[in-house]
Amino acid sequence: MPTRALRVPPIAGLAILVIAAVAAMVGALLYGGGAAPLLIADPGPVVRWGLPTATLAVNLSAAGMVGSLVLALFALRAGTRPFDTALDVASAAAAIFTVASATVAFLTFVNIFNATPSAGAEFGQQLGRFLVDTDVGRAWALTTIAGAGLTVLTFAVRGWTPTLFVTALAVASLVPMATQGHAGDEAGHNTAVVSLTLHIIGAAVWLGGVLLLVALRPRLDRDELADVLGRYSSIALAAFVVVALSGVARAVVGVVAWQNLLSPYGAILGVKVVALLAIGALGAAYRVRLIARIRTDATGPGARRFWGLIALELAFMGIASGAAVALARTPPPVDTKLPAVPSPAEVLTGAPLPPELTPLRWLTSWDIDVLWAFAVGFGVFFYLAGVWRLHRRGDRWPIYRTVLWLAGLALLFWVTSGSVNAYQDYLFSMHMVGHMLLSMAIPMMLVFGAPVTLASRAIAKRSDGTRGGREWILWGVHTPFARVITHPLFAAAMFIGSLWAFYYTDLFRWTLYDHLGHEWMVAHFLISGYLFVQSLVGIDPVPYRLPYPFRLLTLIGVMAMHAFFGISIMMSTGLFVAEWFGSMGRTWGEPPLVDQYAGGGIAWSIGEIPTLILAITVAIQWSRSDD
Repeated sequence: MPTRALRVPPIAGLAILVIAAVAAMVGALLYGGGAAPLLIADPGPVVRWGLPTATLAVNLSAAGMVGSLVLALFALRAGTRPFDTALDVASAAAAIFTVASATVAFLTFVNIFNATPSAGAEFGQQLGRFLVDTDVGRAWALTTIAGAGLTVLTFAVRGWTPTLFVTALAVASLVPMATQGHAGDEAGHNTAVVSLTLHIIGAAVWLGGVLLLVALRPRLDRDELADVLGRYSSIALAAFVVVALSGVARAVVGVVAWQNLLSPYGAILGVKVVALLAIGALGAAYRVRLIARIRTDATGPGARRFWGLIALELAFMGIASGAAVALARTPPPVDTKLPAVPSPAEVLTGAPLPPELTPLRWLTSWDIDVLWAFAVGFGVFFYLAGVWRLHRRGDRWPIYRTVLWLAGLALLFWVTSGSVNAYQDYLFSMHMVGHMLLSMAIPMMLVFGAPVTLASRAIAKRSDGTRGGREWILWGVHTPFARVITHPLFAAAMFIGSLWAFYYTDLFRWTLYDHLGHEWMVAHFLISGYLFVQSLVGIDPVPYRLPYPFRLLTLIGVMAMHAFFGISIMMSTGLFVAEWFGSMGRTWGEPPLVDQYAGGGIAWSIGEIPTLILAITVAIQWSRSDD
């Protein structure tokens, strides 16, 4: 039975969101001075008010685009009218996103250069140089181009796999936005940018999902609606955790001290926090009490109360969105920019040179990488939840797998957020320690955790044609691409070839200068190591594994190439990325060239230990197979 009698029509829901967002934005801008006239080179009221308004349109349309795509992938069935509606909503939102992004780019140019718009060639040339030669211009140009492409793609695709790739592109299109505002030029640049990126993506998934629910309401029968609501509530819970924790990390960079919460910036931040907490409370209320009533009574008091809470949630989401836009335009209470005369380390890394690395600081130094902290946290939670689910239904899961998985994630957290991360930009040897652990020690622990096997047993199988976590994981394992990258010879070639390609090309330089490159480096070495170990001794199923004798031969070849790589570094007479490691201004520790020699020794000696353990493991498995 279609649920036409339910309240909150799509247009009304959108109106509630927009009105609340605009009201919160205007009030916060007036209170915080974000739209106040400048004493010098004031761009005028059109730019001062138009820029935050266009930014708000970008944020809301991005939510409609990304949230609709994510909910379609995890809650709807391809080829049905609701799935097509979700993609239509995403396409319309992408079109608004494109126009709004172009407007922000234009108004940002006028605001920065105080240019007077005209049809003359000089104005067009200045605008073109802004979009090509400046970081902020390139960011908004890329965002606009991505939005235009997504407008077409979301309208054209209708299948599972194309929608998955379009969703990945939609999420990636939000990354350039995070480099703007206060986050791009602060001393804690990396933490601020990563936190804001996660915050924007989480908020988009959360808000966009609610908007799509309202749009889908007339097109779903009672049981379908209850299923979609339950699945969205799980997605929203994860998004709430991401938004809340990333918001805390971002606020720490901008506020610095508790007393700064009493400033206008702190007050606007407080409004946003209260709105987010209210949304979380509303979500918990209808998840625990009201979603189940939709299945039994789609038009009764419980259902009407549910949609009333949805309307209230949209209002709070609007308030949070408006406050977020005003926050980006409000001066922070403290100056978090780099000093006027930065040190060499601050010029290169955006942070002051840390103190000398001592044995104690190996354990006490921390530089949290927010992205990998989230990855570790979710990895721990979902793995333990799967083990607990198996335990509740009476199935057994070997304790050693759980211990190794948790140990691997703990080591991953230390490498990405502990002393290795704190010192790897300054010491080549410390960078090599992290590399060896990421590509060899951590993957060995994670592989023996058998996460794919656990997921296939613990996650409930869906029977209505939609895809949940289990279906997407098994789809990924059985794709032709997975067959290629999990082949033992390909995995071994990628594992050892990455060493040479990374350090003897400009890839290494890119990962030092660009934090996106650094995150790619961590992910690449972790994945390449995982695939190599999995192809040899993994518990999870793979399409093909070499016979045991050839596995040992492969390991011997990899060990030889790995040792030769370490020796080649030790024999180098020049520095890798000399303008970086040789210009850091470090007055403690070994000279850069001596430290690089130590890094080569680490790659040669310590890096061989996990490989030796792998060889022993292969021999034991071979013996058991013969038995």
